[in-house]
Amino acid sequence: MDVLRPPLIRIGGRVYRKNLIQEQAFPREEEEEDFCAGPSDCTDEPCDAFVVEETERGFQCRVEVPSPLYKYIIGKKGETKKRLETETRTSISIPKPGVEGEIVITGQHRSGVISARTRIDVLLDSFRKKQPFTHFLSFALNQPVIQEKFLQFKEEVLEKCSEDHGVSSSLFQNPAKLHLTLGTLVLLNEREIQRACDLLQQCKEDFVDQITGGQPLTVEVAGVEYMNDDPAMTDVLYAKVHMKDGSDRLQMVADQLVERFVASGLMLKEWDRVKLHATVMNTLFRKDPTEERNNTMTGKSSFKERESFNGQNILKLFENFRFGEVQLDSVRLSQRFSSDASGYYTTSGQLCFS
Repeated sequence: MDVLRPPLIRIGGRVYRKNLIQEQAFPREEEEEDFCAGPSDCTDEPCDAFVVEETERGFQCRVEVPSPLYKYIIGKKGETKKRLETETRTSISIPKPGVEGEIVITGQHRSGVISARTRIDVLLDSFRKKQPFTHFLSFALNQPVIQEKFLQFKEEVLEKCSEDHGVSSSLFQNPAKLHLTLGTLVLLNEREIQRACDLLQQCKEDFVDQITGGQPLTVEVAGVEYMNDDPAMTDVLYAKVHMKDGSDRLQMVADQLVERFVASGLMLKEWDRVKLHATVMNTLFRKDPTEERNNTMTGKSSFKERESFNGQNILKLFENFRFGEVQLDSVRLSQRFSSDASGYYTTSGQLCFS
């Protein structure tokens, strides 16, 4: 690594250098992985990065951390916390497991408090990326006309292609949960969910109203396509979606929403553009009908074994199958592994076009 050009890590809108350190390998469970802190010299820490209060006993810094992440700061048998405290000469107070609150860092030296806070942020950023997503931004496609045509599609596929390798009824999406996924989020407490809801409303004011004109977007769902390279070994088959008027307004809304959520730190950037697609068949459904995932995120594949199916005949016979026309009037913050009264995912918040 070029020491003059170290890797940079972006956390909370700020950029930090990733210093080269010597790590020791310890065999341990991922959830109990210890954090290898850097050198104890804190003089090069960004001392103006955080709000540090001066107290009668020294200095103090508070940081809000969702309770599911406490264990990563504590570490196996408290080793990570002890190491942080020793190397930064601070005391770190963590709320009880399951109790939402603030982690409080105190110390006699300002630089030590800031060093501990910086290392905690880097640690949490690393482990947050490993958490399974809890919510996603979606357009609902479960309107009655779409569901009816989807069930017709399913019936015809099973009638004409059931002899093809791997094709069975277990591959098909739940019609009540047909949707477009824009991006996934890891929201670990109510405060983070509220922050995502607030950002949705800010996006409405900043650019969505201008793009949509305050009116629903009329889209057509027609044709099918596959995700991987070989149609004879298909894992995901999806319906294509495009604007009825031929414009790119739906793509603009999707791309700008994801861009704003990525910039806020609530979402990780996966692709340059959102791939607008509605999953209709997925080999993950074969073993777990409740599996709801962003099927474009091939880098985060399931641990479950996937038995591909031969989609060649389906692609040939249903190349132009028309699922219907629908008006999209809102973007929803949908909760994974949930259902509302309609059978769609529970909505934690939404951005309405009109």
